[in-house]
Amino acid sequence: MIKVDLSTALFWYLLLSVVLVLVAWVFFNFGIGLKTFSSEEKYIWHCSICGHTYIDSRHDEISKCPRCGTYIEKQPLSP
Repeated sequence: MIKVDLSTALFWYLLLSVVLVLVAWVFFNFGIGLKTFSSEEKYIWHCSICGHTYIDSRHDEISKCPRCGTYIEKQPLSP
């Protein structure tokens, strides 16, 4: 069995914690991390019947609402 006093164990615990935080910061801060989702306004649809807002990148002029099944024409989003 390996004997380790309290101060050495605490040192290694804190060192590993700081290294993990540093690696996570580098990973997420410098673009190596997860890809972010970005949607263009032309893919965002809003159903005037049920009020559902959804993304449909396959259709340009007419789309079918996934919630209520209504066919809707493309209209600009109102803020």
